[in-house]
Amino acid sequence: MDTSNYHLYYPERYNTLNWLPTTLKEVKAKGWEELDVILFSGDAYIDHPSFGAAVVARVLEKIGLRVALVPQPNWQDDLRDFKKLGEPRLFFGVTAGNMDSMINHYTANKRIRSSDAYSIGNKAGFRPDRAVSVYSRILRDLYPESIIVAGGIEASLRRLTHYDYWDDKLLPSILASAPLDYILYGMADKILPDFVSGVKKKDISFLRSIPQLAYITDSSSEIQAISEVETITLSSYESCLADKKAFAHNFTIIEENSNSIKADRLVQQNLSKYIVINPPAPLNSPEGLDQLYSLPYTRLPHPKYWKKPLIPAYEMIRFSINIHRGCFGGCSFCTISAHQGKFIENRSENSIITEINQVTGMPGFKGYLSDLGGPSANMYKMEGVDLKICDTCTRPSCIHPGICYNLNTNHQPLIELYRKVRKIKGIKKAFIGSGIRYDLFLRKQTHEHPSHKAYPEEIIKHHVSGRLKVAPEHTHDHVLKLMRKPSFSYFEKFYVLFKKIDKANGGKQQLIPYFISSHPGCKMEDMAELAVKTKEMNYRLQQVQELTPTPMTLSAVMYYTGIDPYTVTKLHTTQNSDDKKDQNRFFFWHKREEQAQIRRLLHKLNRKDLLNLLLPGHSVQHKRR
Repeated sequence: MDTSNYHLYYPERYNTLNWLPTTLKEVKAKGWEELDVILFSGDAYIDHPSFGAAVVARVLEKIGLRVALVPQPNWQDDLRDFKKLGEPRLFFGVTAGNMDSMINHYTANKRIRSSDAYSIGNKAGFRPDRAVSVYSRILRDLYPESIIVAGGIEASLRRLTHYDYWDDKLLPSILASAPLDYILYGMADKILPDFVSGVKKKDISFLRSIPQLAYITDSSSEIQAISEVETITLSSYESCLADKKAFAHNFTIIEENSNSIKADRLVQQNLSKYIVINPPAPLNSPEGLDQLYSLPYTRLPHPKYWKKPLIPAYEMIRFSINIHRGCFGGCSFCTISAHQGKFIENRSENSIITEINQVTGMPGFKGYLSDLGGPSANMYKMEGVDLKICDTCTRPSCIHPGICYNLNTNHQPLIELYRKVRKIKGIKKAFIGSGIRYDLFLRKQTHEHPSHKAYPEEIIKHHVSGRLKVAPEHTHDHVLKLMRKPSFSYFEKFYVLFKKIDKANGGKQQLIPYFISSHPGCKMEDMAELAVKTKEMNYRLQQVQELTPTPMTLSAVMYYTGIDPYTVTKLHTTQNSDDKKDQNRFFFWHKREEQAQIRRLLHKLNRKDLLNLLLPGHSVQHKRR
């Protein structure tokens, strides 16, 4: 990997003081004698609004705190990284980074990854397994009286009893297993000022009332007091261990309250203590989100990396723009509903355009935005027609099993934004790198709009880099229903539409579908039929993966319990590693080295009809042998 490119990012005008300090020398250079907050992150330090630790640090800085950020501290030596800045006046913050450390470290078949996109040179080994727990235990041993707060995806997804795929068992809340005082779950930037105020005042009662905060207590009298007001008591950790249905039912309550405007407080006994999850905070207004993106990010890696190999995760987003947060898709395998929630928080056009103008002046920018999107690229400014209905809605998804009659899927504001971006001086092309939901403009719905036809023409003509990503995930409707994805027929419609529009514009662009194997409900035969159907569409699939049952997702609950939590019906689950490999190999029917095994599997299934379609002539050869 080229190690010299970062020199382009650091001309002399860049001053180390523009970043949050990471060392004692940098703290002294700012003239500080004491720190208010010290953050520890499993990622390299990228001062960019796509990186959670940087956002939290900048928000704390904005409210007047002296903040330091220690990226990827060494947990295996004499712990000097944890000691070098001393003890902060207010609290320590810990995060595994933008990814869960276990997903970062292990493949779906639990093999150790050799790479880490959030580290220099894509090199693994800069963060521990279960980073939040490791960092917090070290800090508790060194500073027993300090407040330790966790945030980010890893802590959020483990805030209550959860299935852990890597240990293959239920684990208690991370608050019960790690020495944490609080979790600020989800996108917690909006509650930071109140949290800091409570810590400064040492007002425990106020702190424990803050929305989007989780804490642990051993006081049964406190639990009794709060249980009298809008509180749901979940089945305990011990009850979940004894009864999978209790765990499954808990999930339905947790998911609904993670995606409700007017959610209840949740309480669960874990071991001898109680976990309290306060309801999510009110949604950010466009003004609030604009303020977040207007903070003085350098948008660059810290200068400590300037002579180091490139950081792939940064290279991917360096020239990208995030236009909204949240996703109302509610896909079963996705963590967004548990972390960001289903409601869309939008930035204003002015904020987005201001950031794009900043990007055009960045070193190395050549006129191409790599992405203008969000968790799903085409949900910008979409919301309920009657917001009062949304206030009482508990549906985990606004578009499954059908598009909500109250959802306005007008794509016109997004089309207008695209057109304004194309006119910005210095922009040659703004690509849509994040996936789009084609069902939002192809599916029949209550609020039809002319933009449903205009949007695909707009993106295919102006915003595709040669490849447009979409995620049908499977071809079988019974599997897609469990995934909370639309029928494959919508992908087939979009495939035809894409080819038609692309051809009319003289292009040779590709539509790239993503698929998942071994999802609950998916059998070997389903994967064989997926292979046949995609072969008929002339696909030799590349963007595929085996399901990783991630904590606090519906897919993980179905995988562990073998039931659909909402209907309590039994499901087929593939848990044997050899069976998972066999499901996955159907993606690669076109590879010679996989074909003998595929023939064996199809003969075992007595599906010679599929064998003739997938590998014509091979069934005859099998008989001769």
